[in-house]
Amino acid sequence: MRTRGTITHGLRRRLAALSALAMGAALAVAVPAPASAAARVDNPYAGATAYVNPDWSAKAAAEPGGTAIADEPGFVWMDRIAAIEGSAQAMSLREHLDTALDQGANLFQVVIYDLPGRDCAALASNGELGPTELDRYKDEYIDPISEILADPAYANLRIVTIIEPDSLPNIVTNAGGSAGSTEACATMKANGNYEKGVGYALHTLGAIPNVYNYIDAAHHGWLGWDSNFVPAAQEFKKAATSEGATVSDVTGFIVNTANYSALKEPNFKITDTVNGAQVRQSKWIDWNYYTDELSFAQALRTELVSQGFASNIGMLIDTARNGWGGSHRPAGPGPQTSVDAYVDGGRVDRRIHAGNWCNQNGAGVGERPTSAPEPGIDAYVWAKPPGESDGNSAPIDNDEGKGFDRMCDPTYTGNGRNGNNLTGALPNSPLAGHWFSAQFQELVRNAYPPLDGTPGGGGDDTQAPTAPTSVTVTAKTSGSVSLSWTASTDDTGVTGYDVFRGGTKVGSTTTTSYTDTGLTASTAYSYTVKAKDAAGNVSAASGAISATTSAGGGTGTGTLKVQYKNTDSSATDNQIRMGLQLVNTGSTAVNLSTVKVRYWFTPEAGASTFGTACDYAVIGCGNLTHGVQSSGSTAAGASHYLEVGFGSGTLAAGASTGEMQLRLNKSDWSSFNEADDYSRSTATSYADAPKIGVYVTGALSWGTAP
Repeated sequence: MRTRGTITHGLRRRLAALSALAMGAALAVAVPAPASAAARVDNPYAGATAYVNPDWSAKAAAEPGGTAIADEPGFVWMDRIAAIEGSAQAMSLREHLDTALDQGANLFQVVIYDLPGRDCAALASNGELGPTELDRYKDEYIDPISEILADPAYANLRIVTIIEPDSLPNIVTNAGGSAGSTEACATMKANGNYEKGVGYALHTLGAIPNVYNYIDAAHHGWLGWDSNFVPAAQEFKKAATSEGATVSDVTGFIVNTANYSALKEPNFKITDTVNGAQVRQSKWIDWNYYTDELSFAQALRTELVSQGFASNIGMLIDTARNGWGGSHRPAGPGPQTSVDAYVDGGRVDRRIHAGNWCNQNGAGVGERPTSAPEPGIDAYVWAKPPGESDGNSAPIDNDEGKGFDRMCDPTYTGNGRNGNNLTGALPNSPLAGHWFSAQFQELVRNAYPPLDGTPGGGGDDTQAPTAPTSVTVTAKTSGSVSLSWTASTDDTGVTGYDVFRGGTKVGSTTTTSYTDTGLTASTAYSYTVKAKDAAGNVSAASGAISATTSAGGGTGTGTLKVQYKNTDSSATDNQIRMGLQLVNTGSTAVNLSTVKVRYWFTPEAGASTFGTACDYAVIGCGNLTHGVQSSGSTAAGASHYLEVGFGSGTLAAGASTGEMQLRLNKSDWSSFNEADDYSRSTATSYADAPKIGVYVTGALSWGTAP
């Protein structure tokens, strides 16, 4: 369809007043001389000479090893209204365009990124406009950008836009009550302003003859499941036909914008099986249909065409930070002892979880910008400039509308969108978009393909993490002990923990909690924990803690009780649904932050990860936490439990929380058989539930544990 091209670098450097480097990078292909940019072309990257942002280039060149990539072309981000006019620290949009002409470039790349209620699921990249400020978005943001891009002075530039990263995918996956959904995304889905804003941008910018619009389409680890794949394509079509836009305003789509998903996973295929288990069944793939961005992008393109987009649309893939090279890059497949070992041992994407997105530890620069590298792919591009932070690792006051997202905190143990794992984020990161020197140097070290004249990377890390502290017993049964601890710190980032019982390793976890199972009742055990990083450095052991298992299931005798009603008419569908309410039968108030409610069940076959949701609560769903854990119990119908917690507040003597409507599902949406579940009953009105446990500060207060 299109001819592969590689970047050549016939650059002319000049000293500007701000000591910036102004350079151009040519996308050379073995085709006849390209047509004038004023004439619309099928692939704007073919034969193009792309603009190199001198603001970014100067910062890159000043870093160790940075000159190897300082002349690569990338996108300019218009992430707020003020960016259009620029500042003393950053060029305006018009200044960037003028500099592109000075460089002799004929391709300019810009990210359009300021929707009302922007990025409703990630606080680090929240924007300046409120959810209802669509008119400001049109009048103060899109219209001024359009006026500048339409200036005849720039008519010979092919101007590529990325339209609003993460917005439409959030409507598909994070606005409907599933694990990780947010009220902010539900608001944006209800008011339609993401779709209206994207449609207006497409229609307004698409009317300029030399503008090529590419809509952001997330990545395979977000939209690769069948429950998301087609709905996402339909959502893109809906937005592309809103506010006067048509599919003809869309040149194509981009995947992996500002993300880390591997371009290609060379050591396994989605169709591989190990001991009868499919690769899709591994914890890493988690029933996704795609293992990498290239396969996802090509398949999504086919689906988009079937939804009515033009047959010649092209895809872009952001490869700025998905190289995953260095000494830790696997040389071949993992061992075939299990499907998890096979995938984890062979995958080049070394993140803890595919849902992790902020300043990822161990990442590297990926394929350099290249035109038409694969069928259906217009180009590999660098949308997110290497070295620009994804978000701050601790709260920072700012006037840029950017919040503190815990997914950028290396000590945070996660949420429903990353399977409640550690974030894998680098420490000491600045605000999103600000320069992050430590990250840039790591990206250079771990580049794949490797960069000329730079070290192999990865092996330079010899510093061990700090030892875990405050190891605590959070719960115990006759056959299990649950532990938690305070996260360790590391110069590059902690990747996991090993748990030892009596000096013998019994398991590993990427979170700061672990449940040891298969124990003997009424027996004392001693535990320590060690932290590890991506380079294999291991911390000293934590202080030891002892725990004695219960003498049996145990029955609580406290003043709290839980009442239950069955709100699920089918025992064999793909969700477990229930109503719960907590009642204080005592004479004093109870601190709800110390209380956990456990509903025991067995998932049978299928996925081993779960989604949970609160549909309604008198005290507000936002005041509840919920998730599924393995119980360690061998009792019938009790291998796992749904645990419900309370963020804050007190429950007065004699008071009830009121109704809490909850549900859970397996991540592959396979069916349950609830008939034998330990905590289930058939009562359709509220009644005391002695097989649902209430724990206060880790001790059983109500119910009989399995």
